[in-house]
Amino acid sequence: MPRRRDRKELGYSAEINVTSLVDVVLTLLVIFMITAPMMQGGVEVKVPRAQTQSVPSSEGLIVTVDRAGQVYIGEAAVRMEEFAVQFPAIVKERGASSVYLKADEAVPYGRVVQVLGMMKASDVATVGLVAEEETGN
Repeated sequence: MPRRRDRKELGYSAEINVTSLVDVVLTLLVIFMITAPMMQGGVEVKVPRAQTQSVPSSEGLIVTVDRAGQVYIGEAAVRMEEFAVQFPAIVKERGASSVYLKADEAVPYGRVVQVLGMMKASDVATVGLVAEEETGN
């Protein structure tokens, strides 16, 4: 009859059990895949449709004009009088070479042009207008 070995005779196992680690990593991956689209911040506006290419959200600084005409730099609301002063300072601070204007389709054209003029006066290299991609009807 074979004799049982003591724990001391077996020694320690130098292998790492990665099964539980893989389970945790895959669970976190699924959680991040589900929550990532919800974490895209910004001000909710309905932009007009046009034939356009999508712009990566991480690229550049986004200025938004909502339906009520309120101006936002990123997600921070700014009064129109303060925009002309704060916008150039934020562009220099972030080193943004490209800036995007995202305006709700219900905003009067004059308001959009007014904000666009202030943006161009701040010596920004490029100013782009954001529109929703037009789907084939």
